[in-house]
Amino acid sequence: MERCARWLAALLRAVETAAAACIVGLAVLVFVNVLLRYVFNLSAMALQELQLYLYAMSFLLAIAPTLQADGHVRIDILYARFPQQWRQWIDAVGTLLFLLPFAGLVLWASYDFVAYSLSIRESSPNPGGLPALYLFKALLPLSFVLLVVAAFGFLQSRLQKPRTPSRQ
Repeated sequence: MERCARWLAALLRAVETAAAACIVGLAVLVFVNVLLRYVFNLSAMALQELQLYLYAMSFLLAIAPTLQADGHVRIDILYARFPQQWRQWIDAVGTLLFLLPFAGLVLWASYDFVAYSLSIRESSPNPGGLPALYLFKALLPLSFVLLVVAAFGFLQSRLQKPRTPSRQ
């Protein structure tokens, strides 16, 4: 079990690094687009679309690592005042009743959307837009598969009893 947890942590660190790289790439791309437009009076539809997709990719890739780091937003008015054991149970029940069903719904709903896009090798409808749009769309179910995997790790951590230090 411990080896699986280490593997999951390493996977999610890699995904988190990819999300951060998307943000860095987005910042560079915005700078290049502004430079091209206002200095050279040029515009490229593919670069503008890539900005949009890098932004979306950063969010989709960051969902699972954020869950692992327990960084998702909560309404902490009551939660922060509860004892640790209650918070663990609230997290576990919320994961089972809300997070996992929602992720399953997104996976189910995105299947036809992505499968059709892959089958026609969809590209941008805009002149000069990005080819292989289907690759970006395939990231939607992939990110939610990662979220489900992270949710099971999160759930497992919440259902474990806190370890007390042994006395020697």
